[in-house]
Amino acid sequence: MKRFALLIIMICLILSCGSRKKIVTKKSEVKKPTEVIVKKDPKTDELSKESKTYSPKSNSTEAYISKYKNIAVSEMNTYGIPASITLAQGILESGSGKGRLAKEANNHFGIKCHNWKGDKIYHDDDRSQECFRKYKDASTSFRDHSEFLAKRKRYANLFKLRRNDYKGWAKELRRAGYATDKKYPQKLISIIERYELFKYDNEVAISEAIPIPDEHIVVKGDTLYSISKRYNLPLNYLKQLNGLQDSEIQIGQVLYLKSRE
Repeated sequence: MKRFALLIIMICLILSCGSRKKIVTKKSEVKKPTEVIVKKDPKTDELSKESKTYSPKSNSTEAYISKYKNIAVSEMNTYGIPASITLAQGILESGSGKGRLAKEANNHFGIKCHNWKGDKIYHDDDRSQECFRKYKDASTSFRDHSEFLAKRKRYANLFKLRRNDYKGWAKELRRAGYATDKKYPQKLISIIERYELFKYDNEVAISEAIPIPDEHIVVKGDTLYSISKRYNLPLNYLKQLNGLQDSEIQIGQVLYLKSRE
């Protein structure tokens, strides 16, 4: 009887220990932390990728240069204005041809009316609804830009500068009052250097290699300075050759380009 009771007690103890072990095992179980997944905002992620890999398929400024460089070089050969300056001004003033004045009025240089007798367009600038010149095509705008500078005394100092001195031209344009923006010269210089527009100033050397004719008949738009630059002749030499005391010339006047001796 005692043995039987002792056996019962031992069985109970064994069962009791077993249940405790199970409880301990359950307590020792540690739940895995919940994995938190932070989803990237699709727009932000897309923008980040775009900012690293975006490359424009076409550059409007380069397209502008390609389209108008020949006109700028032609104007340079006629009036002595560096092609780099003409192109840079056109790019800046017209927004590479995308500005309203360029699109609706073919005005690439922001030239205001100033006693203009042709078509006009009104546009907000320094003041509301200012009057700007309107042209039939872009080439007319380039020609008017050349004449605008060549025929006004306020810009006379420009034509005392070398053609390849684009920095000097940019600064003198500001001093002469072409633009009110104090940073105008720096903007022009930046455009010229970024797109290497100065290389077009050198193209004049090719045209100037052409044999110089014996004489030149003055036409509308000619100035003595522009003629001297066109044929790569010193201004004073041209004056002396033609017996001129000043730079005044008349339409139809014959100017000698070579010595008659």
